Amino acid sequence: MKKLLLGLAAAIVLALGAWFVWTPAPQAPAVAMTTIAGEPLSMQGLEGKVVLVKFWATSCVTCIKQMPDTIENYRRYHERGFETIAVAMDYDPPNYVLNFAQTRELPFKVVLDSKGEIARAFGDVRLTPTAFLIDRQGRIVKRYLGEYDKGEFHAALEKALAG
Repeated sequence: MKKLLLGLAAAIVLALGAWFVWTPAPQAPAVAMTTIAGEPLSMQGLEGKVVLVKFWATSCVTCIKQMPDTIENYRRYHERGFETIAVAMDYDPPNYVLNFAQTRELPFKVVLDSKGEIARAFGDVRLTPTAFLIDRQGRIVKRYLGEYDKGEFHAALEKALAG
């Protein structure tokens, strides 16, 4: 009986492992947005690039703490096909977002999600910072919530850029 249970447990573990390996990454939602500069932007228009979609707020301490790294990552990898879209949450006052983007000279695209539609499209994002790393085929390869390991992020980003 023990051998049968062990065999069944091993089969379940193998099946779960195979499911994780062969299940394709989910596609990023097909959302359209407008940057604070008035530039239209769509996820479909970014296919062929590796994209970080980062949900943030000016009132989020961790978001503000991470912003220098977000800027540095953009500058370091942009020439290799990396884009960053900073999506300000619907509760963030637009004038705060505009002021922050201008005074910090954010080099990447900033979007106001004034109706919360983009956050809903990405699985009803409510906590900040939440970020999604999207590969060149438009698939979500990693989701980050709160603090993250910088080395792991760079490794995932390098892998996505190589693919």
